[in-house]
Amino acid sequence: MRRICLALPTDRACAPMLRELAEEAAYAVSRFEVAVTLLILDSSAPADHANHVRVLAELSLAPGVDVVHVDEDAQRVFLERTIAKAGVADPERILRLMLPGIRSYGACTNRAFLIAAALGCDSVHRRDSDCTYQELDGAKVFPIHHELTVGTTAGAARGRVSDSDLDPASDELPVVMVGASIVGDPTVDIDDIRQRDPEIYYDVVSLWARGDATETEKRELVAESFIGAGSEPFRADRSTLTVVDPMRVDMSNIAFHRIQEQIPLPPATDTIGTDYFLFHVVYDAGLPGVLHNRHIVNLHTGERKTDAGFTSYQLALTKFFLSMLYLHHVYEQLALAGPSVRDAEGNVSAAAIAEFVRGSIELPVDENVDRLDRLGAAYQKLGGRHAEFADGLVGQREKLLSEARQDMDDFAVLIDVWQPLVAASVGLM
Repeated sequence: MRRICLALPTDRACAPMLRELAEEAAYAVSRFEVAVTLLILDSSAPADHANHVRVLAELSLAPGVDVVHVDEDAQRVFLERTIAKAGVADPERILRLMLPGIRSYGACTNRAFLIAAALGCDSVHRRDSDCTYQELDGAKVFPIHHELTVGTTAGAARGRVSDSDLDPASDELPVVMVGASIVGDPTVDIDDIRQRDPEIYYDVVSLWARGDATETEKRELVAESFIGAGSEPFRADRSTLTVVDPMRVDMSNIAFHRIQEQIPLPPATDTIGTDYFLFHVVYDAGLPGVLHNRHIVNLHTGERKTDAGFTSYQLALTKFFLSMLYLHHVYEQLALAGPSVRDAEGNVSAAAIAEFVRGSIELPVDENVDRLDRLGAAYQKLGGRHAEFADGLVGQREKLLSEARQDMDDFAVLIDVWQPLVAASVGLM
């Protein structure tokens, strides 16, 4: 029987989502020929972790569902064994990139990918701990209803979707990604800026545009950034077999097949958005996917509103803007390569993507200096905590510029060793 991994990385208390995740797993095994591993990667504080242990122990799991709950110590042991078995160069660096000890959206998901491979899972279905599910007529709307199309051929998927705009020439390729977006709170927690001053909001959000983007392109980008699927509630299923637009899906509502074993995510620390990298690989390689409308409800946690949480989040946002100098270059190279970045079976060339990433490292940093100047100016206009954060950035400028470049060097190194790590992981968990 096909085994899938329903994964939840978390660094916060999330007992309600653990219970809901078990419900989604039960839904999957009751309607599809699958077994489900609930994988909880738990980096939460000791008291929260202990509560998660209790909650998971109290679950009445459906037949065919099992739980793998691993704290960072257990993850480290697994990674050390996998890295040693793979025989990669500079094992300490690889361990740091996989388990940096501080927040990394890419690294936590990479660990989920690697553990899922170790457990023999055919696909990885990712959720977030600051989310919940929509409901219709008292029943939760589980994305996995559509996600189990992942792994079939595109031709077989045609009979399982509402619509298709995929070229029939792709019918023998696998469906490598199925996803939807979010409703509820915006994906990036800066809507207070928009409410206070839409033009300053534009100045800030447009910082993630390409350096050579026109004013019209920036306005269009800002208009569709971070809003997900809007606010319209779920009423009926819609699904499209397509090459999925990266702007239409969210990492809390996604399923991957095979692609996650070929290319990892950027392991940058304290940087939002870098875990979206595979969306662009799938899109530019022209690989089949399914876009559906079972959107997850996104929630903003109260911790972000505290002074410490605010500063931490704004730093992650700043580093996101700086990462775009390099990522836009990689995305442009991916777009130019198109389907040539993969073979006839849909396997993506890790060597080609690593080359694109290394090519970005040589870019001059002037564009990022300008980003920091523009962000600082916008935040000074806002005053209060935003101005204080801008003041604090002044002494960190060189460090942030250097880290953004180093993050891409780290990413290229991880791409180089990723497939050997995946192969070595099998059977070690």
